[in-house]
Amino acid sequence: MPVALASQLREGTKKSHTMAENTGFVSCFLKGVVDKNSYRTLVSDLYFVYGSMESAILRLKSHPIVGLIAFEQLNRRDALENDLNYYFGPKWREEIQPSPSAQVYIDRINHVAMTEPELLVGHHYTRYLGDLSGGQILKNIAQKAMQLNDGDGLNFYEFNNIHDEKAFKSTYKAAMNNLPIDQSIADRIVEEANYAFKLNMNMFRELEGSLVAAIGKLLFSFLTRRHRTGSTEAMAV
Repeated sequence: MPVALASQLREGTKKSHTMAENTGFVSCFLKGVVDKNSYRTLVSDLYFVYGSMESAILRLKSHPIVGLIAFEQLNRRDALENDLNYYFGPKWREEIQPSPSAQVYIDRINHVAMTEPELLVGHHYTRYLGDLSGGQILKNIAQKAMQLNDGDGLNFYEFNNIHDEKAFKSTYKAAMNNLPIDQSIADRIVEEANYAFKLNMNMFRELEGSLVAAIGKLLFSFLTRRHRTGSTEAMAV
């Protein structure tokens, strides 16, 4: 008998979700502090992660569990390619490679796809539902922080093949709840989803060094300009 996997994933990953939001990179992002170089590295990493996941899911379309959540309208690889072309130029394929933390993430996806495909459901839920739920908010933050024109470098957040987000999320959750799995498999999927959050957090933490360096450079430049102009005004924090 199918189990209510959608609610188990929501409840079972609450702590991981909060921890991910509290990483330095995400916390800064949500506050509107976004460095373009750090962001384009994130886009590059996500391209490799989604490429691995979407290739695995395509191969497993006939799988009795994975095939039921293989919604092509969620796919992000093409959107990420458009963004990479914006950030790196037409020869972007020669410019990018996965970071060490992204490579660990990719290896995990490939391993799961080969050995326990049903656990891909946890990875699928962690990334796609989060992207769909917060996409427009994050897009607006990034657009304002990086002073981008509409449509520049933010295709990742656009789900052009989903016209009614609320209706689609209901369809997605219904599919999750009707997967032909028992409670033991559901428990393993929730556990894998939490591990997926950890893999995402590792990518974010790897980006924090670049972000801190960028903020430090801006601060140094700001203080230098103030020193040259002889300003004695208090600096806002």
